[in-house]
Amino acid sequence: MSYLVLARKYRPQNFTQLVGQEHVVQALTNALTTQRLHHAYMFTGTRGVGKTTISRILAKSLNCQGADGQGGITATPCGVCQACKDIDSGRFVDYTELDAASNRGVDEVQTLLEQAVYKPVQGRFKVFMIDEVHMLTNTAFNAMLKTLEEPPEYLKFVLATTDPQKVPVTVLSRCLQFNLRPMAPETVQEHLQKVLTAEGLSADAQALRLLSRGARGSMRDALSLTDQAIAFSGMQANGRLEEAAVRQMLGSVDRSHVFRLIDALAQGDGKTVVDIAETLRQNGLSAASTLEEMCAVLQRMAVFQAVSALPVDGSDAEESEAARLAKLLPADETQLLYSMCLHGRTELGLAPDEYAALTMVLLRLLAFKPNAANGASSESAEKKSLTPAPQPQPQPQPQPKQTTSVAPPTVTPAPEAAAAQAQAQAPTTAFRRNDSVTDAKPESLGKFIENQPVSGTNTAYSATKMVAIPVRVQAEPSSRTEQRTERSSVNAAIAPAELVLTPEGDVWHSMVQQLLAAESIAALVRELALQSQLLARTVNAEPEPHDWLLRIERESLSQSGTPEKLQMALASIGQSVRLSIEIGPASDTPAKRIAAAAAEKQRMAQEIIMQDEYVQKLMRDFGAKVVPNSIQIN
Repeated sequence: MSYLVLARKYRPQNFTQLVGQEHVVQALTNALTTQRLHHAYMFTGTRGVGKTTISRILAKSLNCQGADGQGGITATPCGVCQACKDIDSGRFVDYTELDAASNRGVDEVQTLLEQAVYKPVQGRFKVFMIDEVHMLTNTAFNAMLKTLEEPPEYLKFVLATTDPQKVPVTVLSRCLQFNLRPMAPETVQEHLQKVLTAEGLSADAQALRLLSRGARGSMRDALSLTDQAIAFSGMQANGRLEEAAVRQMLGSVDRSHVFRLIDALAQGDGKTVVDIAETLRQNGLSAASTLEEMCAVLQRMAVFQAVSALPVDGSDAEESEAARLAKLLPADETQLLYSMCLHGRTELGLAPDEYAALTMVLLRLLAFKPNAANGASSESAEKKSLTPAPQPQPQPQPQPKQTTSVAPPTVTPAPEAAAAQAQAQAPTTAFRRNDSVTDAKPESLGKFIENQPVSGTNTAYSATKMVAIPVRVQAEPSSRTEQRTERSSVNAAIAPAELVLTPEGDVWHSMVQQLLAAESIAALVRELALQSQLLARTVNAEPEPHDWLLRIERESLSQSGTPEKLQMALASIGQSVRLSIEIGPASDTPAKRIAAAAAEKQRMAQEIIMQDEYVQKLMRDFGAKVVPNSIQIN
């Protein structure tokens, strides 16, 4: 007798034997039990998840005659009556399977539909099963629409496809659609264990994990790989499937190499990374498989980092190692490594040597470590985690003699005469320093605007909310018309943005400009410097560092050791300070100053365009309009 492969030998014969598709089994079981049967079903999903198997079980449920020949429609077909046996063997005359991949034309579909006019010969229902239905031509789909919508009461359609997007909506709307999900690796592993036990074989747990991961959600692929592993190992009855044999057959990279690679990348050890890559070359292991295994481990590490209370399976050594590396590598670096490994797989085919490409991907991971820019080897041990470390409480600092209070301004309408005079005057920019309001012409901004680094700032700073203040005051008008007139006049006289300046802000802005020019700060440290306000400075006796108090609006900027890194950057420009951080509204930050300068430059550029004679002529003669967002400053 010829050997029957595992995928066919252990094909489920009823709904109770079907694994991994409980949502479909429950719906079909309830429909069969209550006999609320639809005339057309569509099963979608990837290969090897049970589309054809469910179709055959459904056909048996509709036509089962029972062991005594007196049965009816049931959710548990007996499997011993003539109808069940014939459907299992493919000889049931009233069950027709059409492979649409090779019979995709209108003629084949028409031939099938011609049988619909005849009642069942042997069973209770005719069942037309069309596999890979998305391969049919548009003409073939159109030919079956009418019959699919209103078939005879004895006819049931079952459609199966791996690509439902290619099926016309007119067909989808006539069917009950069930999406069969890919099998979870744990489900596949459990089923493989039962199959091997039934075959009188045993296997290592790790070998089954490799097979279940290699199946990629397909139970048929998992059983086929198991068949291949049994043949590769030359196993006999009562044999054992070993992990080493399965790994060699699949060409999988031993995850011990992957764990060593991630550990070396976390430590910044380039020599170990290159040595491991050379070991992979000598062992002939797949470069693509290496990156794939790294992606799988990094994904699991990211889960452990996001869910700190997630239990770790102590019996699984790989799970424990992934949990250890999750504590060693910061969360942002984990995400960076995952992204680079994922995209690095596409580059392997472009290089003349895939191992050289693998080495370059690994070295790129090392080169782009976020803390590599600081160049300090001691900082490699300073790791960030999702759980913020307790911040030291700032020591009480003496308040500066000169303080600035930020209060919401009160806008009072101006008279019509003052409004007309304000419109005739050149636009002004209002600044507030120490609770005093001064009006300055754009040309009087001088070096303050010219020295602002507009091109190097983050675009997010342009959205910083500025507080508008009034520059004209008068008594409240009586009529609504006067109110509308005065409101528009006040809006015309108010400057587009306000910057609240403080003496300490001048010092801090100068310091940050020096750090940016020297490229001493980057990433989160740069954001902390730009988004903070210097409130107070205490001068201590040498060699004790001076105490500076910074205020920030977002607590996340002070996490992950950024204040200490900012202190080191300040020390590089000769400022020995000890920073304290508090949370609160920051009214005078370098980012707000830069944004205000950029807005003023943009406004001046728009004025230059609008005052241009040629532009005015186009607007006057041809009704042209200037789009403000199209004006850019080089």
